[in-house]
Amino acid sequence: MLKIICLTAALGAALGTTAHAADLTFDGRQARAESAAKGSFVLHAPKGEVRIAAAPMRSQTGSVMFDALFALAQQEMDQDRVDAIRDPAFDEGRPVPCECFQTGARWPYVWTRDVSFAADLALAKLDPKRTRQSLQFKLSAARDGHTPGLFVAQDTGSGGSWPISSDRVVWFLAARHLLDDPAFAEQVWQALQRTLAQDRAMVFDPQMGLYRGETSFLDWREQTYPDWTREDVRFIGDSYALSTNVLHYQALRLAQQMAAQLGDERSEQYRAWADALAVQIDARFWREDMGQYMSYIGEAAHPVPYAKIDLLGLSLGILADVLPTERARRALAGYPMGAAGSPVVWPQEAQQPIYHNRAIWPFVSAYSLRAARKVDDAPRIAAEIRSLMQGAALAGSNMENYELVSQAVHVDEGALSGPVVNSERQLWSVAGYLSMVTEGVFGVQDDGRVQPKLPAELVPELFGKQKRISLEAGGKRYVLERPKQVGAGLLIAGKTRTRGTTTTVQLVAAPAAVSRDVPRADANARAPATPLAPQAKRSGKGWSVAVAAGQVLWQDGVAATASKGQVRVGDDGLQHCLSLTRREGALESLHSPMVCVGPQQVLRGSRQWQFNAARAGHVRLRLQYSNPNGPINTGVTAAVKQLAVQCKGPPQRHTVTLPHSAAAQDSTAATLAVPKGRCTVTLEEGFNMSALQHFAHYTGGKGGRDGVLNQAQVQALKIAPVAAAEDAR
Repeated sequence: MLKIICLTAALGAALGTTAHAADLTFDGRQARAESAAKGSFVLHAPKGEVRIAAAPMRSQTGSVMFDALFALAQQEMDQDRVDAIRDPAFDEGRPVPCECFQTGARWPYVWTRDVSFAADLALAKLDPKRTRQSLQFKLSAARDGHTPGLFVAQDTGSGGSWPISSDRVVWFLAARHLLDDPAFAEQVWQALQRTLAQDRAMVFDPQMGLYRGETSFLDWREQTYPDWTREDVRFIGDSYALSTNVLHYQALRLAQQMAAQLGDERSEQYRAWADALAVQIDARFWREDMGQYMSYIGEAAHPVPYAKIDLLGLSLGILADVLPTERARRALAGYPMGAAGSPVVWPQEAQQPIYHNRAIWPFVSAYSLRAARKVDDAPRIAAEIRSLMQGAALAGSNMENYELVSQAVHVDEGALSGPVVNSERQLWSVAGYLSMVTEGVFGVQDDGRVQPKLPAELVPELFGKQKRISLEAGGKRYVLERPKQVGAGLLIAGKTRTRGTTTTVQLVAAPAAVSRDVPRADANARAPATPLAPQAKRSGKGWSVAVAAGQVLWQDGVAATASKGQVRVGDDGLQHCLSLTRREGALESLHSPMVCVGPQQVLRGSRQWQFNAARAGHVRLRLQYSNPNGPINTGVTAAVKQLAVQCKGPPQRHTVTLPHSAAAQDSTAATLAVPKGRCTVTLEEGFNMSALQHFAHYTGGKGGRDGVLNQAQVQALKIAPVAAAEDAR
């Protein structure tokens, strides 16, 4: 399966070519790379000829294709260096001066997660000044007149952005590499304190021990979430994503480190938060029957496991050391992989077009490569290196994404055609390729150490008949020497010597790894269709729910046992939430919409309500509202409010989010303990992204140039008695 590349320079006379050209063939398409004058190359791709100039960094291997594509990535990195950026939704598309990296040929702006992942992969090391300037563009003070400090901006996004999308802390994954600049380090510390405090107050759920919000990068909801989120993203804001929680964990670790260096007593608090978060990530996202960490799980009201996994979340978890080693190895070894590479999500959705669904994203492949190196997964290291080379060679550029099976930049399938959106020289794809060469093949670390983990199966392709291959970068030269006995696993560093600026590593075969036969599913497998919502019929002191053959009913986050096609839900005076999944063999669908049964009060009003708790216990509060201030897929005006609850005893405050809506719907939930007796609930102001000065330049919708907008039309408060906080599954 892994023999997917034919590199003629590596195979030499067997394919009848010279040492100055190389061919690559896949899926009926062919690319050819040729050496040209003064260190330049010519790439003959299916789309046409690409001329590649001599590059500052240079690899010399047995593969002209490998060397040419490394130069191409540097050329495209240089093309992404700009003096001004622009986007139709900001300053009406006019250029904004910024010596930055733009996101790609079709995306000439700076986006938080794109530049952050690209910086973490390679850019912070290769061009620290421009990377700092790009990151600084995403820092902002507030403009609401009363919120002090510096914050990272969450870009426009689902339901009106943060906190439905809450992965802005990815910025710190990049910033941690650039703390040698004192002025920038101070900015990082200021932004870190404020952003973490705000997220802790408004995104963290102490009941579940996790941060709420959308999966990082997988931000086109119906591509990976159930299709019913197309017009209602409330669920996304109430759910919990693996990738986003790992990014919060990394930010907390950075805060712990920086606070300790500054003698700030909060270092211990940050450490405790990070330690506790790591425990919950492992406990709540792991799914033993799949041998995988789920991409996301349901909300606190119904914390069901979703049969959806994603490669970025898994890779980030492995790299952060937040996942136990054996589980991490098992999950990565079992993650599906096709001839063209690894899908970013699995299983695929049959009725969704190609974008995140049925796709390979090179920057995610680069993170997968890093994770594979960490756990010594030789087959995946080899597969990701080949996938990155193959995609760039056949497209003639480091594209944003590819179709999963053909690795084409577009496949025509009518309504399911795609990738729906694509771009040449996508910044994080470029950075991923550069990372693959410098770290993935040559093993060069940030601190200058050379720690190769090269699969033996790549030796014929990368060395050809040569005894050594080399990399020249940053004024230094790194040489890998081929061992006499290659073996069949990983080649690692043996004797290492440094003379002047040259470090030479004698590769040796690593000790044989323990054989692990982990079954790997078809990368292109399609999930069963999502069922309709369950129908609960009142029957005596409870409800009866019909469960069709092949379906599973889930109650309060746990699979229920059906008897004769029915599940009985008793009436115990508490609200219970239900959903259905469909199973076909080993595959399971996404969950149906959630339906809740049991008592619930609906109190009309828009700002203040009173209710009487018949007994001490837990209640779940939601607002019924509409928010017409932007479309479902973008904007910065998700309304963020505080519910101030006064019962007997100290007051409580809980955040709820009212994202953009197509009609009247429910807000995210707040669950709290109340004593017996009367309680008053008052709606107070919160904070959303429109309150950042950064978005004073936003002209693509409300909450921008016209000022802060954090409003929704609240119609009622819903109150339901619920069970005490759930234990980890």
